[in-house]
Amino acid sequence: MNLLLAPHTFIWFVENDSRLPDTTKLLIELEENDIFLSIASLWEITIKRTLGKLHTTSSLQKILEQVSENGFELIPILPEHLLTLNSLEYFHRDPFDRIIISQGIREKYPVVSKDELFDKYAVQRIWDG
Repeated sequence: MNLLLAPHTFIWFVENDSRLPDTTKLLIELEENDIFLSIASLWEITIKRTLGKLHTTSSLQKILEQVSENGFELIPILPEHLLTLNSLEYFHRDPFDRIIISQGIREKYPVVSKDELFDKYAVQRIWDG
């Protein structure tokens, strides 16, 4: 199964944070699943760290290295994603989450996120916790 990780899911996974439910962690670790991460997630993580709104135990360099070390694939922001974004209703105001929702819809990838606002869109959200 293809899975698209939300930024908090990625951070909690690579930092082995207890807020990530064990069953969700196991789903990410399953070798038969292909795990994707939006470049928008890395952008958001970088901005939040710079502003002091996100504190991690790992450096930004180490966090970025975790993408390839875990075999995750980056998804660029494509024109098709922007067209989908353009048609989204404004249930969710966060611009990074909105592009991730758009990518999940367009690529038909479930998004692994605790954010229940994702459920208001035509994207499958996975979270067990």
